[in-house]
Amino acid sequence: MKPTACPARLCALTLALCLAACSVGPDFHAPHADVPPQWHDPQAAASAPQAASSAPAVASVPTEDSDPDPRWWTSFADPTLDSLISRAANGNLDLQEAVLRIVEARTQEQSAAAQGLPNVRASGKYQREQLGAKGFLEEAGVYNKVDQLGAPNSPINAIAPGAGAALENGANSALNTLTSPLNLWQVGFDASWELDLFGRVRRSVESANAQTEAAIESRNDALVSLEAEVAQTYMQLRGAQALREITQSLVDQQRDILTLTQNQAKVGLASQVDVKSAASQLAQTQAQVPQYDQQIAEALNGLAYLLGEPPGTLADELSTPAAVPPVPPAVPVGLPSTLARRRPDIREAEANLHAATANVGVAVAQFYPDISLTGQVGTRASVASGLTHWSSLFYSFGPSISLPIFEGGALVSNLHLSQAQQQQAALDYRKTVLMALRDVDNALAVYRTDQARRAALADSVDAQQVSFDLARDSFRKGLVTFINVLDAERQLGDARQQYAQGTMQVSTDLVALYKALGGGWQADTPVSGSTGAAPVQAQPQGQGQAQTQGQPQPQPQTPGG
Repeated sequence: MKPTACPARLCALTLALCLAACSVGPDFHAPHADVPPQWHDPQAAASAPQAASSAPAVASVPTEDSDPDPRWWTSFADPTLDSLISRAANGNLDLQEAVLRIVEARTQEQSAAAQGLPNVRASGKYQREQLGAKGFLEEAGVYNKVDQLGAPNSPINAIAPGAGAALENGANSALNTLTSPLNLWQVGFDASWELDLFGRVRRSVESANAQTEAAIESRNDALVSLEAEVAQTYMQLRGAQALREITQSLVDQQRDILTLTQNQAKVGLASQVDVKSAASQLAQTQAQVPQYDQQIAEALNGLAYLLGEPPGTLADELSTPAAVPPVPPAVPVGLPSTLARRRPDIREAEANLHAATANVGVAVAQFYPDISLTGQVGTRASVASGLTHWSSLFYSFGPSISLPIFEGGALVSNLHLSQAQQQQAALDYRKTVLMALRDVDNALAVYRTDQARRAALADSVDAQQVSFDLARDSFRKGLVTFINVLDAERQLGDARQQYAQGTMQVSTDLVALYKALGGGWQADTPVSGSTGAAPVQAQPQGQGQAQTQGQPQPQPQTPGG
C-alpha cells in the first residue's frame, strides 16, 4: 500500500493546485463610450434660421429612427454597383491579405494555447565515451599495487606459488575493461507539463484571442473602406460620363450657333468678329472633352484595380454612359450609442485594449513561481540489442519549481512597459471613438450642405436655360448683339456642368456617410479567392461589449522586484 500511496497523494495535490489556480493581473472589462444622445449636425440644421430661397427642400433626409442598412449600396438601386461591390469583396488583393493576417493570428492563438498542454518528446542517441578513468587510477597508485601482486616476494605467492601472478593478470584485465572506451545506446521519452497556477499561459491565450479579434475587425474595416471606395469610384465614373455628354451637347449647340453666325455674316447681319467669337467658344468647349475622357479612363482603371483585375477589364462593361445613381429619399443613420457596435475600427481598438490588458497579466505572472511536472523513461545499454531488455529500464519523475530572485530589474521593466502599452491602448480607444463621432458629424454636414447646393444649382440651370432661349431668339430677330448669346450660352453650360458635378458629389457624400457609420461588414459578403482561406464572418458584439471606458484600466501592484 505504501508504494501506491505517494503517487496518489501527488495526484491529489496536483489536482488541488490546478483547481485553486488563478490568473494574476487585471481582468478586462469592456470600456464605456462617452457619446452624445443624438448627432450634432441634424440638431444644428433644424435650429438654424432658414434663408429665403426658391430652392426646393432637401430630398434625402438622414433619420435616427433605425440603424443603417448593412447592404447600404442597394439603396442606390443600381445592379451594376451591386455587382461591382460583390466582385471586389471576392477579388480585392488587399482584402485577401487581411484574411491571411487573420489566419496568422489564429495560428498564433493555437501556439499560445499549446503552452498549457503537456509536452512529450521521444529521444534516442548513441555515444562512444572515454571517461579517462585510467589517469585517476594511476594517480591513486592502483596499477602499482596490482604489479606488487605478482612479485616473487608477495604474501600471496608465499602462501600459494603462482597465485599472485594470476591475480595480477585478472586485475589488469578488469582495469583495462574499465578504462576502455564505452558504447552507450539510449532510447526513451521525456515529458513536461507547466501547471500554470498563476495564469501566465491563460493570459497569453487571452491576449492571442484578442489579437485574433483585432485582426478580424481590421479585415472588416478594410472591407468597409473597399466597398466605399468602389462606390465612390463608380459615382465618379458616371459623373465624368455625364459631364462628357453635357459637354458634347454644348459642342453640338455651339456648332449650330457657329453655322447660324456664318450664315448671318454672309447676308451682312453679323460681323466676322461674331464668327470668330463663336468659333473660339466652340474650340474652348471641345478642349474640355479630352479632360473627361481622361477621368473616365482613370475611373475604369481604378475600379479594375479594386476588383483585382488588370486595366481595361471593365471597359466593355462600363463604357456605355449611365446616370449617376440617385440618393434615396431617407437615410437611416441610427443613434450615436450604436456606432461602437458598427464601426470596425472601434471594435479593433477595443480588442487591442483587451490584448494589452491580458499582457499586463502575463508580465505580473513572471514574478510568481513556475511549477512543472517532469518525467523521463527509457532504456539504456552498451549494445543496441540490450535496449530491449527489461533490466536496461531507467526512469525519473517529479515536480520542479523555478522562482525568480534577481533579474536585474528586467521583470519590473517588462511590467511597466505592459502597463504603459495598456494605457496607450485605452487612449487610442477613446481617440478612435472621438474620430468616429467627428467623421459621422462631418459627413452629415457635408451631405446636407451639398444637397442644398445642388437644389440651388437646379434653379440656376432652369433660369440660365430661359435666359439663353431668350437671347438666341432676340439675336435672330436682330434685337441684341451676338455677345449676349455667347454670354448666355456660356453661363448655361457652366450651370449644367456644375449641376452634374453637384449631383455626383451628393451621391459620393452619401457613400462617405455610410462609410463613417461603419456599415457593410455585417452583410453576407464572404471573402474568398486565390488565398484559399475560409470566409471570415465576424458577429456583432453585444451592447455591453461595445461600450468604452474613459480611463485606462487600474494598474496591478508589483509583487516583487
